[in-house]
Amino acid sequence: MRPRLFDVLVAAVRPLTPQVNEYLLRAPDGGPLPAYEAGAHIELHWTMPDGEPMLRHYSLIGGDALRDDPPGTWRIAVQREDRARGSADIHRRFVPGMTLTCSHPLHHFRIDRRDGHSVLIAGGIGITPILSMLRSVARRGCSFDMVYTARSAERMAYRQEVETLAGTHGRLHDTGTQGRLDLIAYLAAQPAGATAYVCGPASLIQAVKDAAASLGWDPARVRSETFAAAPSADDVGFDVELRASGRTLRVPAGATILDTLTAAGLHPLYDCRRGECGLCPVPVLAADGPLRHRDRYLSADERAAGKSLCICVSRLQGDLLVLDA
Repeated sequence: MRPRLFDVLVAAVRPLTPQVNEYLLRAPDGGPLPAYEAGAHIELHWTMPDGEPMLRHYSLIGGDALRDDPPGTWRIAVQREDRARGSADIHRRFVPGMTLTCSHPLHHFRIDRRDGHSVLIAGGIGITPILSMLRSVARRGCSFDMVYTARSAERMAYRQEVETLAGTHGRLHDTGTQGRLDLIAYLAAQPAGATAYVCGPASLIQAVKDAAASLGWDPARVRSETFAAAPSADDVGFDVELRASGRTLRVPAGATILDTLTAAGLHPLYDCRRGECGLCPVPVLAADGPLRHRDRYLSADERAAGKSLCICVSRLQGDLLVLDA
């Protein structure tokens, strides 16, 4: 189901690091924005100068009655990736007064308020949903521990907020000077039955899962979130023929097949938009180039067969893709 969309205004922009800006969003009429829980994110829609539609996911940074934000506002943080047109365009053009379109908050990475002890692990820009969880557990007086890792202290957006909120229950880990974090030792030191929440690069998430598995943790006790990877510099636009619908649409280099279909008024099944849930795979009837599978749902054999494609993240490196849709 496509989330219901509405307009928001950029109210303020604040640089957090040389690569990360924070954007304060508010309703055009000054009214309240929808409430959300820690870990929620939104789909942000806008149009590039060349008319190409863009859609990206960004975590909401407040949550749990964030008292120091202006009433009725949201905050997101965007890391600029020069090879990614979306984030570069945001850093270049998003200024106070600009109108954007977004979804209602989406809760695919919800913190469980029944946790006896929460372990919060953030890597780089993955701090955004973890910070909202940190606010939640700190203000509710819950048992928790947190680690925030990045390649240098200068890359740690919200470093001061983390230090203030986490206090003695948190630590900053600079991999540039301290090397890789010993995740097995870190998780082994946590209380029995703890639940870990991790957001960051896919390599960090996998390392946390591997460390937890080596310690005998139930896989359900490690919860994670990754957003779709930024487009590669060599991604190309291509046509997608929808055989059952009798339509052919152009998929720009900076948009996904799912973006293109929904922008055209179609309603394909989807949920996570990260290639994890398994709702959006569509049968592939023909392709004149290699398929770029970027999901985490299809098996290696299914990817090699090339008979199915997760349209939320995967694409074609060619000119024409024919789908049974």
